Amino acid sequence: MKLTRLALGLTLAAGLASAAVAQTTMRISISTSQNSHQGIAIDTFAQEVEKRTEGRYKIQTFYNGALGGERESIESVQLGTQELAFSSTGPVPNFVPETKILDVPFLFRDKAHARAVLDGPIGDELLTKFDSKGFKALAWAENGFRHMTNSKRAVNTPEDLKGLKMRTMENPVHITAYKALGIITTPMAFPEVFTALQQGTVDGQENPLPVIMSAKFDQVQKHLSLTGHVYSPAIFVMNKAAFDKLSDADKKAFIEAAREGTKANRARVDEDEEKGVADL
Repeated sequence: MKLTRLALGLTLAAGLASAAVAQTTMRISISTSQNSHQGIAIDTFAQEVEKRTEGRYKIQTFYNGALGGERESIESVQLGTQELAFSSTGPVPNFVPETKILDVPFLFRDKAHARAVLDGPIGDELLTKFDSKGFKALAWAENGFRHMTNSKRAVNTPEDLKGLKMRTMENPVHITAYKALGIITTPMAFPEVFTALQQGTVDGQENPLPVIMSAKFDQVQKHLSLTGHVYSPAIFVMNKAAFDKLSDADKKAFIEAAREGTKANRARVDEDEEKGVADL
């Protein structure tokens, strides 16, 4: 009887240890709502990680800037106080300067061109630039082409932009380009933008249609200009030390899960852009 109890105890202990391993939880955040192109990206990623690691890892998802704006989340990932983030590349050059090239206005002809570059050798090489900065870049994703909205006037020519106070991301390439057009640039974290537009702190902002729709900026803006001036990639980033601790099989699982998240993300961007032009 004692031997039976001992064997049963050991079996239960092993089961509990296994359950404990299965409960390893990591966090990922976005600055937009769950019902968005970013939301579907991290929801898909979370599902795929849990499936591909057979439940050894669980991804807890946070929306609407609950863990901070994009820059804050990226910094938290770099420091290791947050394991993962999905972000536009707007604030990324502050951490990985080589990515600035992606923010040059009118760099890409269309989405097909941008996706081909990011999915090819150039995109792969840029992903490696994150390694020495405390990140593991898992996969490129997408926000879409950026367009301008404002509450003052229609923008039909570059001259119409002069004097408009526009919220921009904390991105040196964007800020330099917009200042050259006569825009009064106001860098601001994304969670603050709706209130700033509502209160008139800024006249306008620029974002891809999926972001404009999910953030409901149409409620506080009068004019939409389909400028398509900058293509806005997005990216899955992970703390490098956390990634390095994974087994080879789990590293592969995280990367493949991110790629599945990208597929879902891009499909939603396509859907939102088509719907956005009609609705807005």
